[in-house]
Amino acid sequence: MSRTTSTTLRHAAGSMLVVGLSGPELTGLERAWLKLIQPAGIILFRRNVTDAKQTRALLADATALCTSNNLRCVDIEGGTVDRLRDAVAPMPSAQAVAQTGSARLMREHGDLIARETLAFGFNTTLAPVLDLGLQASAKVMGTRTASPNPEAVTEYARNFLAGLAAHSVVGCGKHFPGLGGGTLDSHLETPAIERRWTELWAEDLAPYRSLVRELPMVMVNHATYPATKGGLVPATGSHFWITKVLRERIGYKGLIFSDDMEMGGILKFAPMEEAAILAVRAGIHIMEICHSPELILHAYESLLREAERSASFRKLLLDRAASARRLRKARFASQPSRALTTTQLAALRERVLRFRETVEKETPGI
Repeated sequence: MSRTTSTTLRHAAGSMLVVGLSGPELTGLERAWLKLIQPAGIILFRRNVTDAKQTRALLADATALCTSNNLRCVDIEGGTVDRLRDAVAPMPSAQAVAQTGSARLMREHGDLIARETLAFGFNTTLAPVLDLGLQASAKVMGTRTASPNPEAVTEYARNFLAGLAAHSVVGCGKHFPGLGGGTLDSHLETPAIERRWTELWAEDLAPYRSLVRELPMVMVNHATYPATKGGLVPATGSHFWITKVLRERIGYKGLIFSDDMEMGGILKFAPMEEAAILAVRAGIHIMEICHSPELILHAYESLLREAERSASFRKLLLDRAASARRLRKARFASQPSRALTTTQLAALRERVLRFRETVEKETPGI
């Protein structure tokens, strides 16, 4: 294999990853492995965030070592999943906002989350959740789900996405093909969701079908669906779910993102080295690995080894990386937005608090 081909493969393998960091500053070790793999982007958590200035500096340092048009990701759904709740103010949950029945408030939810996202230097929030709020998953999903009704989920998500899009913030519909029927937490176990294909197509997949042209990204989950052709393979590694259903039957043309590959839902099925290859073969564009440098490097090296061993996988990896690069270039700004002043950040915090009060007043039972 020529040196040029080897370099191209390394770039391709790195560009399949969005990675997490250990703390609020980049360590020397992180600089070394980021420079080596040149990932597609960075995802930060509450452990990484002190304030806007520090977060923007961390993102600038880290993404300087990433590939171009990189993803700067954060989870801001509102409610229990809100990485900026301590740095700004707690954002109301998707369920609370959806229950108001107000399209204006749903859009404002997206608008405010977009403003927070940009203020801290991110360009992507991994929301909205499109899972149905079914009884089976109530203990696991809590207030993350907008409604048990597919039409209500779609209405909330459409307005939320419009609020994000007004600020050119990228959203991500999750967790395809749907965790509403799951009783286990995929952070720890591999849920086996016993819903039939007809139920999934008519209900769980309805928001994805309706929003197919409005979703910049879709995140795939680690559950299995034994009553379907997906069988006992987690959706993240399933050619049936990602290529046959999402790509071909639904017609989705955007970026396909995995849920965190460190989660038990996938690692109890296969070790990272196998899971990464399985995800690429299934149709994933970018894998999210949120914490462990060891697992990040295992995934990266396994993609390279498989590409060196198999000509067909080498072609697949290069094609998938090229496709992802085109999608990133079309969607992701190369530079962060302008930083807010202290006064502007304080005003944003007040807007979030007022919005929360409004939602509480207009939500039945709160």
